[in-house]
Amino acid sequence: MMNERVHVKVPLTAKKGEVIRVMTKLNHPMESGWRRRLNGEIVPKDLIGEFSCQLDGKEVFKAVFDSGAAGNPYLSFFVRVDQGGRFRFVWSGQNGEHYYKEASIEVS
Repeated sequence: MMNERVHVKVPLTAKKGEVIRVMTKLNHPMESGWRRRLNGEIVPKDLIGEFSCQLDGKEVFKAVFDSGAAGNPYLSFFVRVDQGGRFRFVWSGQNGEHYYKEASIEVS
């Protein structure tokens, strides 16, 4: 599902061969399944397990998360761009949910 939970920052333009910084964040609690509520009830496990970034269908970055990841995970990474295109950011949860957002870049 395309969602307002996903935030991305990609430059609008770049020069051919330039290395750009890409940033993304997902608003998500990342519950490990170890925490208890005040009444003693265990908060159910709810983790994002994987992140993938593609540029025009080609994967350019991937990350795998575990129970030690903090809530609202944030990633910053670098990508060399040789041509303009469309980035697709996909966060995948352990329960089968997917959150995504897209952003375009022009390369001259």
